[in-house]
Amino acid sequence: MVKQYIQIFLSSVFFLTVASWKAGAQPVPGEAENIPYLITFGGDGETSWGDDDFSQTWFFTIPADFNQPFYIRIFDPDTGGEHDEINGLWNTRMRYSVYGGAGCYTHPDAKGIDPTGNYHSGTQLFSRVFGADPARDNQWFTFGPLNPAEGEFVAEFNSYVFKIICDGIAGDDGNNYRYFLSRDADSNRPIEGANAFTYEYTFRMWNDHDNVMHIYPYVDTGCIYVRVFNFDWDSDGDVMVVSEVRKGQLLKVSGEDHWTEDRINVDPREIGKSYDFQFHKRKDMLVGNNNVVVRVENQYGEMLRFFSVPIGGVPRYNPQAAFKPINRK
Repeated sequence: MVKQYIQIFLSSVFFLTVASWKAGAQPVPGEAENIPYLITFGGDGETSWGDDDFSQTWFFTIPADFNQPFYIRIFDPDTGGEHDEINGLWNTRMRYSVYGGAGCYTHPDAKGIDPTGNYHSGTQLFSRVFGADPARDNQWFTFGPLNPAEGEFVAEFNSYVFKIICDGIAGDDGNNYRYFLSRDADSNRPIEGANAFTYEYTFRMWNDHDNVMHIYPYVDTGCIYVRVFNFDWDSDGDVMVVSEVRKGQLLKVSGEDHWTEDRINVDPREIGKSYDFQFHKRKDMLVGNNNVVVRVENQYGEMLRFFSVPIGGVPRYNPQAAFKPINRK
């Protein structure tokens, strides 16, 4: 499977702290990200197809003052048909599991980037396995109702946190899917103030040259530098970093079935804001079905969170903020 090397383009103009949640909707991937699908391959697959570990974990935050039932909806949960990626014959099964309760988020294994240890921590609330199922293809499936109090309360967010894990338990096909956190079982009605985040983002890129894709890692207090890791870009573009104070900085990019690492020194003015990682496909040739993985960690090896709705809005480069007058004294 061929793909290419990519482009990360970071931008930031957001002045809120993590405690300030003003999300307008909860699709995952988010509207501002312009990413078509999350992707998870069956556990018998090859990492060269763009999934490093055949599992993906997302967290949903429900504001503490929200006291109504809600639902987690999955678009195209099966592994066959219009949107998924076949490898020979459809033989893949996916397990989606929803967790709440103590340790759902705060257990150390839950916040890791590998599906090892007790990453299924917390209390299992729902679980369902899907294979190739024409009745589920291109359709929504709903978990719920869920009670906000069934989540794990996390004071940092002033929210109850729930976890959903998609595990590729068999087969070698690629499962493209999306989530939506909804107030309604049969339609997508957002919950004001809610959000979603992950620590390692595995997603499908658009099959055209024109769409720019984004993900938004949040730079927390005490961050001095970050290490950016990308996997299996397959030369599908360039990688650049932009924030409120940096216009553009090229980063190293990975090749086929390979991790590449680069480092960004964090400017103090970037603390408490997000980077905008922008993915621009190369123009000279079209690489189809490119699946990529990204993670970012600080100087302590702690993973940064990618929020589907960037806190404070989509960041923008501010040339005035970046300007530093010369002291000639």
